[in-house]
Amino acid sequence: MKLVLDEEQRQLREAVRAFLRVASPLPKVRQGYDPQVYARLNGELGLSGLIVPEEYGGAGAGLAELAVALEETGAALLPGPFLATAFAAIALTRAPDKELLAAVAEGRTTATLAQAPLDLDGPVASGTLAQVLSGMEADVLVAPARSGDAELLVAVELAGPGVTRTPLETLDPTRGQARVVLAGAPARVLGPAPEVGDRLCVALAAEQLGVMRAALDAIVAYAKIRVTFGRFIGSYQGVKHKLADMHCKLEQAESIVRYAAWAADESPDELPGAAALAQAYVGRACFEVARDHLLLHGGIGFTWEHDAHLFYKRAKADEVLLGPPRIHRTRLAELLEL
Repeated sequence: MKLVLDEEQRQLREAVRAFLRVASPLPKVRQGYDPQVYARLNGELGLSGLIVPEEYGGAGAGLAELAVALEETGAALLPGPFLATAFAAIALTRAPDKELLAAVAEGRTTATLAQAPLDLDGPVASGTLAQVLSGMEADVLVAPARSGDAELLVAVELAGPGVTRTPLETLDPTRGQARVVLAGAPARVLGPAPEVGDRLCVALAAEQLGVMRAALDAIVAYAKIRVTFGRFIGSYQGVKHKLADMHCKLEQAESIVRYAAWAADESPDELPGAAALAQAYVGRACFEVARDHLLLHGGIGFTWEHDAHLFYKRAKADEVLLGPPRIHRTRLAELLEL
């Protein structure tokens, strides 16, 4: 088991962190998705191709490396389709399509993954997807589709015929969702639909870990400079205890994410339990840290001008993105035969 980043992973972390600090600071995050930042993220760092095999133009890295990148994009609250494309890439590496994987790896194509199945009738797909992550920004929808008794993985051009996209008003202003309706949309079959739910859970937990870290760093910095009644608020016992609790949650979450990412790459038999644990614990812990980050800022934390609400909303949206924590706790209990 490997719970510590190696030198290459630390270098990746620092490279992504340095890039986002300049290219996507929080004032820019408020402006929404910037395709130029996304293009640079891939052109300069190649993040969308991290887990794409080398024969398809990617870096051939594992989920552990993708988790490092997602932690940093989560900490920066990066707007846009990076998480959605990462989800799609996880599925595509299990049903490789040379043309599509190459386009994703090079950053020429953004993608998103649907978990609810479509109906496939020959070369066309139909169905309604109530909530598609980054559905307005993505170029390609990757989705399971039923054809008779078979469940296949298909790719659909979202700007193509037979596709209607409607943006949704969501809690998280930094990352959109869309309602997508397909009515006889041309679909390309990529192969049998792979089971990728556990890997998606790990990837999302990595982003949540980054949100937690950034929120804790921000409130610790604030506690060192905010003065009330002649004292820095960080000197009050109640604040110190709360910060210590937040730190403990972060440390536990990091261990869980590192373990789950390692299991995804090295120990498939351990992955189901590790993935269920990741979403059972990290999702809720992320929200609690983001909530306390907001509360400890006092009145200013509740204002639109402050960034605290951005972390709060991302944490809450992520907590239920792959199902609420109770679903994952139930699955974990079943796996442990409790």
